[in-house]
Amino acid sequence: MEISNKNGFVEFVKRYGVYAIVGIVMFAIALTFTLAATLGASTPTSTTPTLSFSLPMQNAMIVKDYSATELQKNDTLNQWEAHLAIDMTSENKEVFSVLDGEVVSVDYDFLDGNTVTIKHTNGFISEYSSLSNENLISVGSKVVAGQKIGEASETASSELDLGSHLHFAMKLNNKTVDPNDYLDLQQK
Repeated sequence: MEISNKNGFVEFVKRYGVYAIVGIVMFAIALTFTLAATLGASTPTSTTPTLSFSLPMQNAMIVKDYSATELQKNDTLNQWEAHLAIDMTSENKEVFSVLDGEVVSVDYDFLDGNTVTIKHTNGFISEYSSLSNENLISVGSKVVAGQKIGEASETASSELDLGSHLHFAMKLNNKTVDPNDYLDLQQK
């Protein structure tokens, strides 16, 4: 009798085994989708804000572009050098913060003139040099993108040949970066 029971089981598996396997596979797929949906719903979404840069000058013309690899002639100093900033000029001379942030320094250097340094979120720092002595923003001031921080001038004695202009530089995580990668300067 035992032999017939074994044969009955074997016959059952032969006849309905495919259905059992398909059922197990379908159950596994459904369980996988359910777990994935549950875990995906509980995973927090990124809250990193998208940075929107403003221009440091309105209707500006680039008089000397950024160049880390090709040397450019500095006519004032009569030498070839890398230019790790963008020099620009505009008729109204007003200079604006490119992002929200805090003014961390307002300094004067003979070669760079008056310089305002603003610390922003996400590791960005913007530096505005060759600014006028008048209407300069003060250290500790909180600024928003597009807020006036000063006016372009000829205080940078290392670039007197450019006339009244803004010498604009940016850093990301304390490394100099090309402002062209972040600002929309289409009128170059």
